[in-house]
Amino acid sequence: MILKGLVLAFMSILLSSCNIGNTHYDLVIEGGRVIDPESGLDAVRTIGVIGGKIAAITEISLEGDRVIQAAGLVVVPGFIDLHEHGQDEDSYRMMVRDGVTTALELEVGTADVEGWYAEREGGQLVNHGVSIGHIRVRMDVLGDPGDFLPAGIGGSATATEEQLDEIERDIREGIMQGAVAVGFGSAYTPGATMGEVERMFRVAGENGVSAHIHMRNGLAGLDSTISAASRAGAPLHIVHANSSAGGRINEFLSTIEVAQASGQDVTTEAYPYSAGMTRIESALFDNWENWDEEQFGIHQLVSTGERLTRETFARARAVGGTVIIHSRTEEMTRAAVESPITMIASDGFIEDGRGHPRTSGSYSKVLGQYTREEGVITLPEAIHKMTLMPAQRLEARVPDMADKGRIRIGAHADITIFSAETVIDRATYMDASIPPEGIPYVIVGGELVVDGGEITAARPGEPVRALIR
Repeated sequence: MILKGLVLAFMSILLSSCNIGNTHYDLVIEGGRVIDPESGLDAVRTIGVIGGKIAAITEISLEGDRVIQAAGLVVVPGFIDLHEHGQDEDSYRMMVRDGVTTALELEVGTADVEGWYAEREGGQLVNHGVSIGHIRVRMDVLGDPGDFLPAGIGGSATATEEQLDEIERDIREGIMQGAVAVGFGSAYTPGATMGEVERMFRVAGENGVSAHIHMRNGLAGLDSTISAASRAGAPLHIVHANSSAGGRINEFLSTIEVAQASGQDVTTEAYPYSAGMTRIESALFDNWENWDEEQFGIHQLVSTGERLTRETFARARAVGGTVIIHSRTEEMTRAAVESPITMIASDGFIEDGRGHPRTSGSYSKVLGQYTREEGVITLPEAIHKMTLMPAQRLEARVPDMADKGRIRIGAHADITIFSAETVIDRATYMDASIPPEGIPYVIVGGELVVDGGEITAARPGEPVRALIR
């Protein structure tokens, strides 16, 4: 924080004592359509970057070590993904070409906050951060054999009072270590009573930390989750409203709006695809033997691309792995994207180079299909959902987020540059690794990580972390 203050003070002195046009910048973005969701700026401007910060926004030409000619392109804050499970080089390479500059794993999270950040020391492609995860802590305390989501007792068993005490201690420790949020997945932990969830919500609320939850039981589950968070005083974030709501998406979103209107701190997100994806061995499918035959056919095994039958589902569940679920309509997806209360988040996850196209294409799909082609939302509205809204969700806990999601003097130079005329996703359910079109430049901390559509050697991504107490 001291260094940040010195940098801003230096920039202030520099720009007040010199003509902006006579200053030499590290990076200049010349003549693009600049959209800032905080101020409402939407005009042709030139941006100058010094020391990883935005130092000038002007109508005149600037000189710099590198000048990007952005005429005809749109210049916006880098996209902030609150729900990105893929936290490794392969996943970062996919998401950064989709314009993502900050990727956060806030649903499943980790049981070891210090260890998680230590594994990523030395710089990454994008900024990165994690929650202390109720799911992962519960798996550790109860001794679940799963490697990512519960595959047994961690999901299905009811915790003893001693185990609940240990879960609470571990969550408190993760918060003290600077976790961005507290993650929950009651859909994956059916053995966790709402009393247990509310108890851990209270831990989040006591510390002013948002609780990000993949909740269970659709609309009824939303009511009980909102009520529990209200009693606990926890800021609440409902992940992937479109996935959790299914066919009742309009009622689902209306319920959240009612809670917001009453003064409760509750937010939500959506990804722009009609299919979801999860681990086939998870508790989400514990009732699979009671399914009708046609229900198996909506499930697609990621490793082979095949649609499943009762027999092949049973074999795949015994082995484990990821499965895509084609369970919703385009109308449901469109309603979620259109809603003014939803942020855009990918719920991305890649395994051995295979997965769901949302890791590679969520943001370009919103910009291309739902904004340009269908006019479901305007371009400034889309940028607001991808940048400022997620930054504001976290900035009370992580002060650095107040300098992300904006194009303004002193903000972090995390910037995405794209063509509004050509941007579109190209990844498919058979090949999730195909990059989108129309995003030629992505900048993280003032450094180009995507240059002319190609990933560079720069690794300027920094940890997103709350202040360690």
